[in-house]
Amino acid sequence: MVSYLRYLNQHGLDKTYTDSFGRTSTVVPREDLQLAKVQITLRGWLFDPRFGYNAYVWTSQASQGLGAQVVVAGNINWTFNDALKVYFGIHSLPSTRSTNRTFPYWLRNDNRPIADEFFRGSYTQGIWAEGKITPKLEYRAMIANNLSALGVQARQLDAKINTYSGALTWTPTTGEFGPANGFGDFEKHEKVATLFSAHYTRSTETPQSQPATDSIENTQLRLSDGTLLFANDAFNTPGRIIEARYQMMALNAGVKHKGYALELEYYARWLDNFRTEGLVPVDDLFDSGLQVQASAMLIPKTLQLYLSGSKIFGEYGDPYDVAVGFNYFPFKRRDLRVNVMGLYTDRSPVGYTAYPVPVGANGFTLVTDFSLAF
Repeated sequence: MVSYLRYLNQHGLDKTYTDSFGRTSTVVPREDLQLAKVQITLRGWLFDPRFGYNAYVWTSQASQGLGAQVVVAGNINWTFNDALKVYFGIHSLPSTRSTNRTFPYWLRNDNRPIADEFFRGSYTQGIWAEGKITPKLEYRAMIANNLSALGVQARQLDAKINTYSGALTWTPTTGEFGPANGFGDFEKHEKVATLFSAHYTRSTETPQSQPATDSIENTQLRLSDGTLLFANDAFNTPGRIIEARYQMMALNAGVKHKGYALELEYYARWLDNFRTEGLVPVDDLFDSGLQVQASAMLIPKTLQLYLSGSKIFGEYGDPYDVAVGFNYFPFKRRDLRVNVMGLYTDRSPVGYTAYPVPVGANGFTLVTDFSLAF
């Protein structure tokens, strides 16, 4: 089970936001307490240990009243050997390190830096395979319906399967990088642990195959100023994009040693093959980004300090964020922690109700989480 209570204070944000086209919108700050998430998972096997299942219920209380506030999902799987395990069901596309099954082993509690949030894919339905190529090299590859299934009906999908995502992860020094290859060195590696991974995702997307704006794992395709790619008059011209090809590459590296960790990720995204209605002044778009996260266990298995930051180098703005926070583990276990984080965002291009900031956020936000995961 994963659950957490969140206190959110956005009063340090500017009250208005102006995009790269000069359009001004209102930013409504929040201050509230939320039982932000409850995720209950059942897993096991049926008839044969090779035939496994995962089933889970996932709620977002901050999204009450929206279509994807409660998600009931899961998968079935068959293990052939260490080199091949095949799944069918709902899973996150392995588009970045954070979506490659590292949750909940993050420094920030259930929220990503804005660059990761901007570029990544989300949860969708499909078939995927994973396994070890060598003891220190593993893969995960998925064929899916679209970038995100949350809040999207089957009739809204285009009538073809054209979403593909894959990841290679190499841990050359120790053959591991902590539980789930997660972030930070809670375990205090006595030998230097290293990780390198590469991710590639492509998908043809349409307005109807994108989730609603406030879906709990929303991954709307946006310009780097936060404008929705498929919005009417997105480019301040009388026209719109009705289909686009998304391609994204992520490369990351990390090192852990004696409670210290440094982890980096680079992103590159191409949007092209546009089908349009009316006047759209571009044929393609390219954005890139960088994310850095550093952490230190100040008191072993008790107190962890972290710093994270990211920046997007976009065609319609170069937003960034910086966060400083700490994790306190009162029982010297990962299962229970208190996370306090101060976050500064500069013109955030991403945001939704389950994320700490809204689109256009410029200024300071305080996030405090009391988290349980076991």
